[in-house]
Amino acid sequence: MARIALAALLVVVAVLAGGARAQLMEGFYVHSCPPAEKIIKDYVMEHIPRVPGIAATLLRTHFHDCFVRGCDASVLLNATGGNEAEKDAAPNLTLRSFGFIDRIKAIVEKECPGVVSCADILALAARDSVVVTGGPFWSVPTGRRDGTVSIKQEALDQIPAPTMNFTELLQSFQNKSLNLADLVWLSGAHTIGIGHCNSFSERLYNFTGRGGPGDADPSLDPAYAANLRRTKCPTPTDNTTIVEMDPGSFRTFDLSYYRGVLKRRGLFQSDAALITDAAAKADILSVVNGPPELFFQVFAASMVKMGAIEVKTGSEGEIRKHCAVVNKH
Repeated sequence: MARIALAALLVVVAVLAGGARAQLMEGFYVHSCPPAEKIIKDYVMEHIPRVPGIAATLLRTHFHDCFVRGCDASVLLNATGGNEAEKDAAPNLTLRSFGFIDRIKAIVEKECPGVVSCADILALAARDSVVVTGGPFWSVPTGRRDGTVSIKQEALDQIPAPTMNFTELLQSFQNKSLNLADLVWLSGAHTIGIGHCNSFSERLYNFTGRGGPGDADPSLDPAYAANLRRTKCPTPTDNTTIVEMDPGSFRTFDLSYYRGVLKRRGLFQSDAALITDAAAKADILSVVNGPPELFFQVFAASMVKMGAIEVKTGSEGEIRKHCAVVNKH
């Protein structure tokens, strides 16, 4: 446990150093738009209890945004002139948070026109959605600017896939200056996540290509696989049914996702992959057997680190008036 706590402290120190280089700072809007963070928090706190599934979607949208062109809200942009955008790529088709962010942006714009970026709104809303589901609070450094380019293919190429093995996952994270620990802790976001049957049905019906219920992924607990086939995904072609990634606890930010992974009940291959690496499995075991606050600490540190990936600051990019479209110049 002491090893993890020390590692978390070192990550926080690294984040602070990285944040300084990236020119993000806590309280960036304290003078230019003092109520900004409270407006965002109040909206999230009011609406997430009514539609709890949005919490996981906000977190996932922030993650998918940061992995493509950095945390610049490019995932929020609509396609233009026949060119498909990031939100048109398969990994983003199930994101349901675009309207939610648009509504927050409209309230913030009314208070402080042209000041607060969509990228910062997304980062803050993701943090607040974790808090409202029982997870940790962390200070989000702000000052991100919004990008003006969004390309579907880049999302397909750069967002980690649920079918990835550990080597592929780690490489994907390292490409964004994240490390093994960040991979382990950010995967913990799946504690409030859902998955569609078609994103893991091969693990149930066609893992080797032979097909049928007997062709299940051997790394998946057989009883859990049988239950999924019987009660959730009765056909291999179902692309609408959703399944809790943390059964019985998917609306609460806690440690039970990791407990499920250790029991070979991770929904995706990418979840199962976490315990195929000795160091990753050791990290998981160290938090599962400790107080929730320990996981909260390391998760928060990795979120801050992720939120600083390739950010645009200063005069780069723009502050979009509407999150789905670039400004007219």
